[in-house]
Amino acid sequence: MLKGIPNIISPELLKVLAEMGHGDTLVIADGNFPAESMGKDSKVIRLDGHGVPEVLDAILKLIPLDTYVDHPVKLMEVVPGDDVETPIWDTYKEIISRYDDRKDAVVGHVERFKFYDESKKAYAIIATGETAIYANVLLQKGVVIND
Repeated sequence: MLKGIPNIISPELLKVLAEMGHGDTLVIADGNFPAESMGKDSKVIRLDGHGVPEVLDAILKLIPLDTYVDHPVKLMEVVPGDDVETPIWDTYKEIISRYDDRKDAVVGHVERFKFYDESKKAYAIIATGETAIYANVLLQKGVVIND
């Protein structure tokens, strides 16, 4: 165990976060996301039994979001005609607001298949057990500046 590292961050995930460079992306996937097929060229880290909000919160304690792009956080758009609510997005925005001064302005939306395409290029995909619909998040890592 290490001091200051959230317990949800496994050794494998900690290694991946440390390896990632500025601009690399990471997907935190819900339980319905095809993580294994999307992650054929990426690392897939399983965090079954955990939800996306708790994983997002733990990761943002350790890495900054990219300040060189408008939307370093991307959510999968709801498919037109799909009658679902996405209250989990409000939870994400509240979590993000604790770690980034730009608040929810950092959040953008991406069409479903474009989200899949971007996921295939991600440095890693974290597969969670999240049951909320449209709960996938793509994060772009920023520059780490030691104080």
